[in-house]
Amino acid sequence: MTNTPRSHGRKSISATAQPRELITPTPRLAGAWTAKVITLLPQAFPGILGESLTGRALQDGLWALETIDLRQFGEGKHRNVDDTPAGGGAGMVLRADVMGRAIEQAQTGTPSGWPLIYLSPRGKRLDQAMVQGLSKAPGATLICGRFEGLDERVIEHYGIQEVSLGDFVMTGGEIAAQALIDATVRLLPGVLGNAESALEESHSNGLLEHPQYTRPAEWMGREIPAILTSGDHAKVAKWRREMSEKITAERRPDLWDAHQAAQRAK
Repeated sequence: MTNTPRSHGRKSISATAQPRELITPTPRLAGAWTAKVITLLPQAFPGILGESLTGRALQDGLWALETIDLRQFGEGKHRNVDDTPAGGGAGMVLRADVMGRAIEQAQTGTPSGWPLIYLSPRGKRLDQAMVQGLSKAPGATLICGRFEGLDERVIEHYGIQEVSLGDFVMTGGEIAAQALIDATVRLLPGVLGNAESALEESHSNGLLEHPQYTRPAEWMGREIPAILTSGDHAKVAKWRREMSEKITAERRPDLWDAHQAAQRAK
């Protein structure tokens, strides 16, 4: 007797010529948010993205991950991807022609307006508003820099958005790309077990999150604030709001000033 394979509904196994999908086989829901990553280190993915909630969501097809190996587009027998800086200087620069070919491959078949992002220490700092916007897009292509950076002509030609994790420099963009993907994917429908938890987190409303507590009720002589065990939900909500404001004002005066300005503008 022949067993008939069960239908997976809208799920399907997808395969592409150049990009590699990282967990195989990976069912992908139609229209799933897709991260395309141009990198010299495709083996670094999915990395932490393959674990916990993001890993489960990847296996379930709620989002998809593809890597485009930049080395495949390199020049000559040794697949060179970089060259010395014009005008002299230390280090090497990723070549415009090599990266251009990789971008063309990655962007093939993507809809108009598909985000194209270069992880760069000189870019706009990544924040919650940015990942919220990305989570509403169909996906994004992320370029992981290496060496001294990317030929400026590529950035200008494709109108690439530069994004930074902060005011520091890393050896490459892979960790930054994973951070951006993680922050975005967790906002997608069905990824978090409790969707409301994302609404109360730090930065989601312009404030840092209030303190959190759980069992035991007393630890090392420290007790959970009585108001949190009072059962009065209105008082709990008020306390949490006040603590968020207090912590934000103390730790991030820049955020607090922006929050107050936004409140005055309403």
